[in-house]
Order: sequence, then structure tokens, then C-alpha cells
Amino acid sequence: MSKHYGSLTLSGDRWRMENVPPHVAIRLKHLFPKLPKWQTGSYDFPNDTLNCADLAWFILRYPMEMTLDDRLSLEGGRTQFEKDQAQMEAILRPDYKPSDKNGLREGQQIRLYQGQAIDLCLARRSLLVGDDVGLGKTYTAAGMLLDSRALPAAVVMQTHLQDQWREKVEAFTTLVVHKIRGTKPYSLPAADIYLFKYSQLLGWIDTFEDCFFNTVVYDEIQELRTGTKSGKGAAAKRLSDSATYRLGLSATPIYNYGAEIWNIMQFLDASALGDWSEFQREWLSDERQVADPAALGSYLREQNLLLRRTKREVGQQMPPLNAIVEHIDSDTDTLKSVEDVARQLAVKTTTGTFMERGRAGRELDLLVRHATGVAKAVNVARYARILLDANMPILLMGWHRDVYDIWLEDLADYQPAMYTGSESEKQKRDSVQRFISGETNIFIMSLRSGAGLDGLQHRCSTVIFGELDWSPKVHEQVIGRLDREGQQEQVTAIYLNTDEGSDPPMVEVLGVKSSQSTGIVDPGRQLNARHSDKSRIQALAERFLASRKHDRKEVA
Repeated sequence: MSKHYGSLTLSGDRWRMENVPPHVAIRLKHLFPKLPKWQTGSYDFPNDTLNCADLAWFILRYPMEMTLDDRLSLEGGRTQFEKDQAQMEAILRPDYKPSDKNGLREGQQIRLYQGQAIDLCLARRSLLVGDDVGLGKTYTAAGMLLDSRALPAAVVMQTHLQDQWREKVEAFTTLVVHKIRGTKPYSLPAADIYLFKYSQLLGWIDTFEDCFFNTVVYDEIQELRTGTKSGKGAAAKRLSDSATYRLGLSATPIYNYGAEIWNIMQFLDASALGDWSEFQREWLSDERQVADPAALGSYLREQNLLLRRTKREVGQQMPPLNAIVEHIDSDTDTLKSVEDVARQLAVKTTTGTFMERGRAGRELDLLVRHATGVAKAVNVARYARILLDANMPILLMGWHRDVYDIWLEDLADYQPAMYTGSESEKQKRDSVQRFISGETNIFIMSLRSGAGLDGLQHRCSTVIFGELDWSPKVHEQVIGRLDREGQQEQVTAIYLNTDEGSDPPMVEVLGVKSSQSTGIVDPGRQLNARHSDKSRIQALAERFLASRKHDRKEVA
């Protein structure tokens, strides 16, 4: 008769382990880190397939007293876990054939890599799709919602993308879509998909507990990177907890440091990375940075939580991004005008109290970043004029209203289209139409307004960063608006930096953040040297200068 080290009993939806000797309890807590270290005597585990597999493995080493029915239930859970794992491995094989989906419009189809993501999410119930910008994550989500098990569904997106989502889903499928109106709940009409803005979630929070939505899809899920501290985060968590299927979409889920991935996973699979203290202990080197980003990225893939394919992996062979860094002069008087205030804030940032340091640091960042943008705005406009005079459509990226005003004045002859935080949704749609139709060659856009915007790639292949963002993924999102399917030319990204002000430290921080994000999202991929070819831009500049010299001679 084998020795027993306690008992294991199934009670409702929980497994309970009791009468565990101290030395076995120590081993148990080591292997199941979610168990409180202070707990003794009895231990509870959810009755899911993962815990069934782990408990079945544990009692091989430490046998427990069990009834025959409970033993059969445990073995059944373990077997189902192994079947699920085998199914997910099969889905990701190159020869996998996705299941057929009914409800597509005539002429539409789901691509192989999109079908794999759909079936993986249906099998696992939680998935972050991190495919490259431009690989059709919207269509992946719409294809998944053709499965009746997933309906009705809530899809959450940024404010400016609600109409775009409706148009794409209705053109791709026969699903019935309803746009949520406002933040005050009302009786919802019959539909398959309900489109929420992130800004509307908090107003609807009390309706999410009724489990009405079988699926929640978070478009550009990096919007939730601060977790449940915000109102929209708290509402999104309640929505996630009530849904059966949870799908996150973003080519750039990590905007800053690697710790953001813990917040993201709370809305998809809260158990995947443990609680915050466990995640911090096992994965972080400090409050923000992941010690080994590649190891964390590999773990998320092994758990089938993160699925990411690049354009190259799915057969979209596009020319490498042409990234050009140009150093331009800035107006030193503008920077000197804030020098005294900046010095005082810098002193407070290093010597003040905790509250003073935080407040002074934020004020210093805002002050110097604004002054830097204004100081180089005229020369940015002059650079943009060179390309515009060569009849080249461009995106011009900035952040501050004062900077936009300088650009609008200096480039008024070109009738710029505006897509910033100051325009209404209708004005933004009109701006996109003006640019795409060729009415104007310049599209001035806020750095953080570009996520999800589609259509610009049919008109433009050049983006100028007149101001920088602290997150490298913001730059990547902007470039992704052009570097996507439908683009016929090599995409050129021009960074116009100055050697003074906030640009130098921002460039340094951007490098650190890039290494964090790349390690997690693309483990094993090195930060490749950028392709940079200035020949085309230099040729345009020379032609511009030559034409100006010719004009002056004629005037003389």
C-alpha cells in the first residue's frame, strides 16, 4: 500500500488539498507560487484543465487519498489539457488548414495566417495578436466573430476608429454592427457586434456583469497599458472577466518599458503572469524594466498567449524602411528663454521632496520638449517645403499646438490637412479624404493620432518627424500607416533632430525602450541596423536649391 501525503477532493469548481505534511507543503508552495506562503493545513485550486494537469503531475510524486470519481475527474481534466495543447500546436503548423467560416461577403476571404489566429483564440480563449502593422488584424477579429460561439461581441477601439471598424466589418462580413452612442447605458438593439470607444467604457461598467458579451476584442490594446488604475481600465477588467473569449490586437502592445505587458495580460489572461508581486520578483530588474525581455517573450509564445507574424513571414516582401536622421539647427533664443526656469526645475527634480521631484520632472519635460519643438519648427517647415516643391506627398508629425501654428503659417501655400487633437471626427475624416484625393500634399498629424488609421498608404510613402515622442512604438505606429499592404513605394521616415533641448535625451531613452519591446514581442531578433539612403532626398534638395538660384538670376 502506497503512502499518502494528504487528501485531494473535488468540491464544486474547486480542488481542495488537506492534511499536507510540512515538507510537502513547502514543495507545493514552491511549485504553485499563487498559494499564499502563510497558508497552512488546506489549499484550494480552480478546477480547470491547467490545474488538473499540474495536480495530476504533483500527486505522482506525492500520492493523495482520492475517491474514484475524483480521480477520474482529475485524469479527465489532464487529458483535456493535453488535447488542447496538441490542438494549439497543430494550429500553428505551416500545413494547418483553418476551419471554414460562413458569413463572409462575396469575394472576401480569410488568409491562412488570419485563420490560424482565429482558431487559436477560439481554442485558448485568450490571445494577444501582435502581427505587423498592415496585416489585417481587424479582419482577423471580424473572422473570429463569424463563429456563433463568440457572439454577441463587444469590440473596443480608439475614438477615431469607430466608423472605420464598422465600415470594414460590414464590407467583410454579413454581421450586424451597432455603434454605441454616448456614455449613458440604454437598451441595446439586436446586433452581433457592439462597437465601444475606450472613452465610453466607464459609463457602461455596471452593465458588464450580466455576461451579455461572449467575446471582447480590444483594438490597439496598448490603450490599457496603465492597467486598472484608470476608469476605462477598471471597466475593461469587468468586461473581460464577464466574457468567454478575449482577444487583444496591437503590433505595439508595449509603448515604453516591458512591465506594461503585465497590465495588458490582466485583460486577456490574468493568471498568466501571476500577481504583480510575483511578476516583479520573477521578471523585473526594477519597477519598469524586464530583466530578460527575450525570455519573457518566449514564455508568452510557449503559453500560446502571444501570436505575432511579420510581413516577411506571411509572404509580404516589402523594401526595408528607409530611416533618415537629419540634424537641423534650432532657434537658440527660444531655448535660452526657458533656460532659467528649466534650471530651477532641474534642481527640484534632483533635490526636492518626493512629490516635488515628480511634479518638477513632469514640468521640466513639458517645458523643454515644447521649447525644442518651437525652436526647430521653422527649419522643419523649410525641410518639408523642399519635398512639397518636388510634388511629394508627406506626413508631418508633431505634438504641440504652437508648433502646428508655425507650420500652418509657413506652409499655408500648400493648404495642409490637419489630423490632431483639435479636430472633430468629421473634420478628421474630411482631412483624410482631402489628402487621399490629392487635394493637398501635406498631412499634419499628431504623433499619437495615427494608431489604426488606414488608407494613407495609397497616397504617400514619406513621413517627417518634426517632433519626437518618448515611446518608440508611437513612431512605429505612424510608419505603419504607410508601410502596409497597398503601398507601392519604399517608405521613408525622416527624423529631424536638433543637438540641443530635449531631442538628445529622448533619442537615448528611445533606444532603451526599443530593446525592451523588441525582446518581448520578437524574442531572438536583434535590433537590426537601419537602412538609410539619403540619395533621393539629397537629389530633391539640390534640385530645389538649383531652381531657387535660377529664379534669383531671372529676377536680377
